[in-house]
Amino acid sequence: MLLLGCIKEVSYYELAINLPNGLSGFVPVTQISDAYSKLLTKQVAQGDSLEELHSLPDIYSPGTLVRCIVTSIEKSDDGRRSVKLSIDPKKINKGLTSTALAAGMVLSGSVSSLEDHGYLIDIGVTGTHAFLPHEKAKNYIKAVKKGPDLKIGQNLNCLIVEVKNEGRVVCLSIDRSEVAASIATERQNWALSNLLPGLVVKARVQKVVPLGMKLKFLSYFTGIVDFMHMDPEKSMSYSPDQVVKACVLSVHPTSRAVRLTLRSPFLHPGGAPRQLPDQRMGAVLEEATVKAFYKQFGAVFELDDGTLAFARLKHLSKTRKSFKPGAFKEGSKHKCRIIDYSLMDEMCVVSLKHQIIEARFLQYQDIHTGDVVQGKVLSLKPIGMQVKVADGIRGLVPSLHLSDVILKQPEKKYNIGDEVKCRVLECNPGGKKLILTLKKSLVQSKLPVLANYEDAKPGLITHGFVVCAREFGCIVKFYNDVKGLVPKNELSSESISCPEKVFYEGQVLKVMVLKCEPQQERLLLSFRLSSKPGPEGKWICTPQEKQEVKYQIGEIVDVKILKKKDNGLEVSVLEDEDNVVAWIPTLHLSDFVATSKLLWHCLQEGDILPRVMYLSDKGEHIILSRKSAVISAVREEQVVRSFSEIQPGMLLTGYVRNVMPFGVFVEFPFGVTGLAPKVSMSDKFVTDTKDHFVVGQTVIAKVTSIDEEKQRVLLDLKVSECSSGDSAAESFAILNQYFKELKEIKDLLRKGEPSICELVPGKRVHLIVQDVREDGSALFSGSSVTGLTVTATRYHLGDKNVAPGEKRKALVLHVDALTSKVYVSLREELLKQRP
Repeated sequence: MLLLGCIKEVSYYELAINLPNGLSGFVPVTQISDAYSKLLTKQVAQGDSLEELHSLPDIYSPGTLVRCIVTSIEKSDDGRRSVKLSIDPKKINKGLTSTALAAGMVLSGSVSSLEDHGYLIDIGVTGTHAFLPHEKAKNYIKAVKKGPDLKIGQNLNCLIVEVKNEGRVVCLSIDRSEVAASIATERQNWALSNLLPGLVVKARVQKVVPLGMKLKFLSYFTGIVDFMHMDPEKSMSYSPDQVVKACVLSVHPTSRAVRLTLRSPFLHPGGAPRQLPDQRMGAVLEEATVKAFYKQFGAVFELDDGTLAFARLKHLSKTRKSFKPGAFKEGSKHKCRIIDYSLMDEMCVVSLKHQIIEARFLQYQDIHTGDVVQGKVLSLKPIGMQVKVADGIRGLVPSLHLSDVILKQPEKKYNIGDEVKCRVLECNPGGKKLILTLKKSLVQSKLPVLANYEDAKPGLITHGFVVCAREFGCIVKFYNDVKGLVPKNELSSESISCPEKVFYEGQVLKVMVLKCEPQQERLLLSFRLSSKPGPEGKWICTPQEKQEVKYQIGEIVDVKILKKKDNGLEVSVLEDEDNVVAWIPTLHLSDFVATSKLLWHCLQEGDILPRVMYLSDKGEHIILSRKSAVISAVREEQVVRSFSEIQPGMLLTGYVRNVMPFGVFVEFPFGVTGLAPKVSMSDKFVTDTKDHFVVGQTVIAKVTSIDEEKQRVLLDLKVSECSSGDSAAESFAILNQYFKELKEIKDLLRKGEPSICELVPGKRVHLIVQDVREDGSALFSGSSVTGLTVTATRYHLGDKNVAPGEKRKALVLHVDALTSKVYVSLREELLKQRP
């Protein structure tokens, strides 16, 4: 059976394909094309990677439409069916012959080789050579952004431009505009034996019924459009004899049934279905309105954002017996959860089942490293135990992690179907990889979860497990494959001559972090929990190197800049006889990240910085901060000094330490750290956390709850939740501080770059046009802007045509002192407003 499908996920070994009516299938890496399979075989035989063989993620992208043919339907142990597909042109186009080829036809092809003037394309037709010139491919290559050339095995939607020698040679185009404009016609002599999915046709409505309609196309073909593929905007207005544009979805070889779609993204060959925003997947909707109920299929709902969703019959109630059709009258409202999205139907798939609505996990993205989860034993194999965590989510417990001790016969302790409590060691949603542990010491641990090197602060105590014991010491692993070394002298307070005889693989032990270098992924650990953590800069610290700490957190000092380094300033504390050296990270120069970078740029070695606050002492480093909001919070005692002082509802001033895909870590004075999850970061929908916060940004956070298990505070960063009451006064205070710091920067700039200080927004300047760029913007020069890059965008040139050498009046819009760039406008309406 031939079907039109849409790539949903791409891995190194297969393509996951979304098919019409909510179905799905898989294309193995061996079913791409003949040329690709030959390269795979050659690489396996040689044992070396081939330059011309690219991985599937390098060639294919989710959201791309492809023609597929069903090769087999396999049944798994749990009764589920798996549909295996192929996109090999030899199988897709097996009904076509060289004499049947005609100009204007659209069909599938696959790149078989790269030539001097273009590409040889495999269209699966025996005796036909298909050629794609470079000229007909360049726009497509630019649009898909997969490199400068097409790659062997890349599947293409090809338009036949010219047929020569009775079909023995054909010339192709994959230009998107040319392909999108094509419509299948009677002159192309399509037959039921070679009719292809993806063809766009003009059809006439023959009959309209409640669940769809019957169409006639290409003179003598008939096809069916079901209710999920009628245009939702026009589904009630179709009438017999009406002419519509339709796209072939599937062709069944035995029943000879043809199914079509009238949905708009499919009506242009090479189009792409709309995607569902990531944050909607798994969302629970309190009220979804029934638009239509079909007793044989399910119900169509309208969601809160106006989009449509479909629920199959089995997802409308807990059991068949409890199902009540009368509850799904048009207009009735129900609570549901989005469990999937059908790209080919452009429709969310929802469930009304209570257990699914309340489920903790629906997809791998919902699971985080360190989570404790319940699972059911599916199988026991030599490599470990397979555990079902939820529908569609499976994890592996490696044999090393089946127990606190190594089990020689795990089948005596575990049975298929047993409920087990695990902890997540590693989760990779992209690769659908979930690694779990059953070690009771890890599952029940109340110590912090160490899942990245950035969190490995000196002095941190946590649980880890031994993976290697040798004469040099022990290698200990944590979560997300984070690992470190316990050297021989840190194994115990007593000397251990043979560590491999004392420690065993898989042993869970408490360890303390002595030193961490995140960028090198180097971690130094100790089993001696009373050891002192090492310094920030070196692995070994001698007593002479350690400075005596005589400042308290919150103490204000004046400093002199000794050295400028890439990430901060090395300073000495003034009026201190011992010449104490301290460190100000660049991001602690100001509450404002952009101002911090600008201040670092303007400050010079030898400059004096007044009123800097002692923030912390990490090893040999004294850390200072110049963040005004943080200094005020400490001086006014609006801080917490330890984890035990934290209470829900508190408003605390801190700074962003790390931005992760799942949320933001915020650090406060005295070292307390909190996490603001993605849902609590902003009053707006958060798609990408990096769009909302940056490391070093000063924030006010509200404590929402305390996580005793992970020793972490959960925070809310929503502006609506983090105001103390007088939001206007707070805003003016922040603005006042910002302008105060800008004035300080301007004073510093006057010493080194006086010309940039004279250029303020709103000032009129006389400039000379230097160049007009391809995007329509222009570059200027002039005596008042010497050494600066002056630009006007195409919009700010107004309706004026400028040429190099011309003199023009301009208005300064913005000055970026950090990059020495000035942005100006030549628009008359702006220039007239200034005297």
